[in-house]
Amino acid sequence: MPDDAPVPTEYPAAIGRTARRALALAGYTRWDQLRHVRAAELLAIHGVGPAAVRILAEELAARGRSFADEPPARRG
Repeated sequence: MPDDAPVPTEYPAAIGRTARRALALAGYTRWDQLRHVRAAELLAIHGVGPAAVRILAEELAARGRSFADEPPARRG
């Protein structure tokens, strides 16, 4: 994927282009895929740091979901 190519993911720009690209290259492009992965697995991907994982966790919680190793977020 060229450096200037758009990164085809559902994830917010706030996590950064590098993290979005790294997640896409690892096969994660949609929110529903993150329910089946542990946060530690994402942190092990080169280019994905704690800030990106925190933002993703917050976005998942807003959708009433969570990573595989966390309890589901409550809505309301």
